[in-house]
Amino acid sequence: MKVFVTGASGFVGSAVVKDLLENGHQVLGLARSEESAQALEKAGAKVHRGNIEDLESLKSGVSQADAVIHTAFNHDFSRYKLSCDEDRQIIAALGEAIGNSGKPLVVTSGVGLLSLGRIVTEDDSVPSSEIVPRAASEEAAIALQQKGVNCYILRLPPSTHGIGDHGFVAMVADMARKAGESVYVGDGQNRWPAAHRFDAASMYRLIVEKQPQQKIFHAVAEQGVAFGEIAKSIGKELDLPVVSQDKASAEAHFGWFLHFASIDCPASSEKSSATLGWQPKHIGLLDDLNSGDYF
Repeated sequence: MKVFVTGASGFVGSAVVKDLLENGHQVLGLARSEESAQALEKAGAKVHRGNIEDLESLKSGVSQADAVIHTAFNHDFSRYKLSCDEDRQIIAALGEAIGNSGKPLVVTSGVGLLSLGRIVTEDDSVPSSEIVPRAASEEAAIALQQKGVNCYILRLPPSTHGIGDHGFVAMVADMARKAGESVYVGDGQNRWPAAHRFDAASMYRLIVEKQPQQKIFHAVAEQGVAFGEIAKSIGKELDLPVVSQDKASAEAHFGWFLHFASIDCPASSEKSSATLGWQPKHIGLLDDLNSGDYF
C-alpha cells in the first residue's frame, strides 16, 4: 500500500513513516522544507513537496496514494484556535480528494479533549469546538464520514513520548528549567494517558491495513500516569527541586499551559486493542523519562 503522510518529518509522523516502511508499505511524505525532504529520503520515503496551507498540494498527494494519514498540525499556541480552524479545512480538503474512492483517511485528535471524571473510552464524544477548539478536527472527520468518506479518528494521549520529544512533556521540562523548579498542581494525582510514539505509529498503520467498522481509536498504552510523578521525574533528571503549588500559584509557573498541567483525563484503549490486535511494546512514560537520555 502507498500511504500519503502529512507531518511526515514530525515527531509522530516520522515514527509513522518508519513503521509503514518496516511493514512493507510505500510512503509519500509531505515536505515543506529541503531539510524535511532530505530526512524523508534518508528514511526511504518518497517526497511530495508542499505544505498544509496549500490545499491543492494535499489533494495532489492524495491522488498518488492508496491511503492517507494526517499527523500534521500547527502547534503555535499563540494562534491555537486559528490552527484548529485550519485543520478543519485541511481535513475537509483531504476528504474531498478521497471522495467515494474508499481510500482510508486517518486524522489525529487527542484524548486530552475529554476530562469526564472517569476513564474515557472510544465511545465518548468530544465537546463542541465552540468549547474546545481542537475538537474541530473530529467534527471535520465526522462530517466526512456522513458523506461516505472512509475516515477514521485516532486520539493521541497528552504524552506521546520518546527520545526527541518536543510535545507537552518537553514543554513542562522547559518551564521547569526556566523557573528552577519542577511544579505540579495540588496533590499531583491528576492523570495523563501516555504511549510511546512508535506504539502510536503502529496503530495508525493497523487502521489503514484493517479498515475496520470502528471509527474512533485510542493510542493509549498507559491509562493514566500521575502528573506529580511526571514532575518528579523531570526534577530528578534536571536536578531541580520538585514543588506542589495550588492552582492560583501554579498559574504564574505554567501560564496558558495550566489547564493541561491540571487536567485529569485517564483513557482506555481496550476497544482499540481488541479491534486492531494492537499491543504496545515500547517503554512506559516514567521509565522513558528516567532513562537518562530524555532531556
